[in-house]
Amino acid sequence: MKLATFKSGGQDKVAIVHSSDGRLFDLAAAASRDGSANPAFASMLALIDAGDAALEQAAKVFDKHGKDESLSVPVAGADILAPIPEPRQMRDGMSFPLHILQAPRGQMKLAARAKNDMAELARIDAEPLGELPEVYRKQPIYYITNRFSVRGTNTTVKWPRYSQVMDYECEYGVITKNKGANISAAKAKDHIFGYTIFNDFSARDAQRIEMEGRLGPAKGKSFDGGNVMGPWIVTPDEIGDPYKLKMEVRVNGKMRSQGVSDGMLFPFEEIIAHVTKDETLMPGEFIGSGTVGNGCGLELGWYLEHGDSIELEVEKIGILKNRVERQSA
Repeated sequence: MKLATFKSGGQDKVAIVHSSDGRLFDLAAAASRDGSANPAFASMLALIDAGDAALEQAAKVFDKHGKDESLSVPVAGADILAPIPEPRQMRDGMSFPLHILQAPRGQMKLAARAKNDMAELARIDAEPLGELPEVYRKQPIYYITNRFSVRGTNTTVKWPRYSQVMDYECEYGVITKNKGANISAAKAKDHIFGYTIFNDFSARDAQRIEMEGRLGPAKGKSFDGGNVMGPWIVTPDEIGDPYKLKMEVRVNGKMRSQGVSDGMLFPFEEIIAHVTKDETLMPGEFIGSGTVGNGCGLELGWYLEHGDSIELEVEKIGILKNRVERQSA
């Protein structure tokens, strides 16, 4: 099942995505046709909180009313929000070895360019990537980001005024269900509600300064609208193997990089096990994979410009599309 949040008549609505990702079926409106509102269909968080029984109810409502054209709207032209406009928590990881190795090199190049130090730039280019730091194999590494700065597909991301170097990051992630602590990796699948795409927009010059201070990222990541998620959530039964999904980045319609979701140092199940050590996981949290190798401009030396359109496509999920614009001073 694919589940979206969209705005209609000033209200947030939960929908089943159907007809080859072309239409949105309004669950609350459909339930009302049967004479009573279903509180589980009030929001995506309510649906997640209501458990597997609510998904079964959603499927039954769609089976009964799905052919009623008046209960669906076209995806094209719909105001699609992030599937969870305010997640209960947001964590983003560092899971793909190639990105982990290439990202620091990108930051060093940024610093060298800022100083116009061409000799240092040439030295960095000539240096081999080296070995993955052992800490990344010891345990999952992640940071917590601003859950109130989330936006959805087709939105314009406003370039923070304090930054001159704007970047995209191609990721995917899980939405959690079933509150729990000290969850074993073997039981973690019981806490995955579904999968979505994540674009972790990054102010790289601000991030570089923060990381020199051995803390963060903060303003390098947290600015209004910078956490983009969507276009919807896909439940695990439709994903199959989540570690074999093709991923692609396009900027202004041109392919910039391709990858696959395999090779994560720790799968989501092990990340959940680590996160929940003496810490309670709540339903409706987001956990990001981290950037796939070559999935950002920092690795490629190719950053965003004013007016660029970015598409992240992940197999079996969909396309997350956004535009970036500089703000006037």
